[in-house]
This record gives sequence, C-alpha cells and structure tokens, in this order.
Amino acid sequence: MTVKRDLYRNYAGHLREKYGEKVYKLPVNLAGTCPNRDGTVGTGGCIFCDEEGSGFECLPNTMSVQKQLEENKAFFIRRFNAKKFIAYFQAFSNTYLPFKDFQDNILAACRDPDIVGISISTRPDCIRDDYLAFLRQVAVESDLDITIELGLQTVNYHTLKRINRGHTLAEFIDAALRIRKYGFAICAHIILNLPWDDETDVVENAKVISALDIDYVKLHSLYIVKGTVLGQMYEKNQFNLISLDQYIDRVILFIEILRPETVIQRLVGKGPQGNLLFCNWDTSWWKIKSMIEAKMSRLGSYQGKKFDYLNGSALGKIGE
Repeated sequence: MTVKRDLYRNYAGHLREKYGEKVYKLPVNLAGTCPNRDGTVGTGGCIFCDEEGSGFECLPNTMSVQKQLEENKAFFIRRFNAKKFIAYFQAFSNTYLPFKDFQDNILAACRDPDIVGISISTRPDCIRDDYLAFLRQVAVESDLDITIELGLQTVNYHTLKRINRGHTLAEFIDAALRIRKYGFAICAHIILNLPWDDETDVVENAKVISALDIDYVKLHSLYIVKGTVLGQMYEKNQFNLISLDQYIDRVILFIEILRPETVIQRLVGKGPQGNLLFCNWDTSWWKIKSMIEAKMSRLGSYQGKKFDYLNGSALGKIGE
C-alpha cells in the first residue's frame, strides 16, 4: 500500500481498483452558459469566473462531442497506451442546456465503446428530475457509471453571496438528495482559501459533505484571473489571501474531518496559463500536493482521523 493510500483515498487508486487499470478523463467543452450570467439567477457570473467557464484545458466548443473525444482519446492512447476513459463534460453548467440538446450531447459520448463513465459538471441549482431520469436510462442501457459534479465552493452562505454565486447551501443539499435518488455518484467542488472563509468553514465544509455521503470531493486553491471582478478587487488590495502554509494546514484539517469513504480527486487546482494575477503562491500544483502529503506523514495525519461527529455523537458515553 502506498503512502498516499495511507493518508487519504486518492482518485487514481480508486479508479484502478474499480476498473482494473488506469482510467483517463477526456474533457468535453460544450457551447453553453450559466444561469448566473444570463440573468436567470444573476448577471456577471461568480466574481472569480472568467469567460471560459473553467474550461481552459478543453478543445474548442465548436468541435462536436464525438470529435473532441476522438482527439483527446488519441492523445492518451499515444502517450500512455490508455484503454479506458471517462467523458468529462467540464466547462460551464452542462445541465443548463435545453433538454434535447443535453440528451444529444450525452448520447454522443455513449457511442464510444472505450468510455466507461460520464462525469457532468454543473451547478446545484441546475439539477432537475427530468434530466436525472434521462441519465438513469442512459446509465442502465449503456452500462455506464455517471457522476454529477456540483460546484459548491463553500458551505458558508454569506461567502456564497459575496462571491455572487447565485445559490446558497440549500440548493446544494437539494441537488445532492435528488441525485442520490437516481443512484448517481456525486462530486463536490470546494475552494479552501476563499478570502472570507476561515478554519471554521473548512471544518463545516467537510462535515456537510460527510453528512450527505458525498462520494468524491475536489479541493481547489483559489486562482485569480485578470479582468474578473475578483481580479479587480485583488489589484485594489480589497482582501487578503492566506499563505501557502495556511492552505496546507486547511487541507489537512479538511481531510481529517472528512469521512473515510469519500474519494479525494484533487488537493489543489491550477489556473489558465498567461492570464493570472495569482495562482498557487507561484508554486507548482504537484509540489503543493507533495508538501501536503509530507506534512500529513510527519503529523501522523490521515483521512477521517477526526470523523466523530455523526450518528448521535453526543450519546457516545451513555450506557458505557
């Protein structure tokens, strides 16, 4: 067993256990938008989001789904001799499409025999029963594993309002409970160094995710893009960012509070090259990941070390 597996449940190892070999994600970029941009719930989008909607590593959205999958798959086959893949609908809110368009895009991904799963990134307020019922049918007929990725960012609804997220914690809870009824896995995206969150929010993030039995979590470090509202605020020194050492401590605290069964897909994110005001304290993401793991090893830390707060924890000593 590797050191990483001792410290936390990592995604690559989880996929290898599940599918018998390494599995690669193929990003798909759809021509979409967001209800927080077009006026449905807000305008301007989240204060940290740029025009690419987190799809900066994707191929152009003018390409068909099939063509994007073919090109990305060919790259991984050439470089890694890959054989199994997950179609990852990454940029913007992918369930915020007309129902027929959503169906067509998902079905296009199902035609590839090397696809073993579909991962769909979206917002908590863009989850609805008819879309989920369609995905249930796809999962059964195509024998595919489907994961819904929900951008929560933080459980602190005051911070959610401040970053112009356009939804609160309630929508995330509703989406998680609704998705679970259809049998899909859920991945939550969390930013652990939002300027208006503290360690109390870090703990509560882990507790809420654990209480809802969330299957996967992606931890992101906040990056700041030029031209965004957050970028303008950063240039005017309107908020302070925590240090790298503090971020490492927050990640470790989150992991210790998190239930042991949740798989951690990512410990730190990365931003678009060449258009950034701040990203990862000018340190490579893999080095930060190594620093987190090294400190966990030194401290004797591991996932779920402090997972002792659910199932009537206050009753623990009664009857002893």
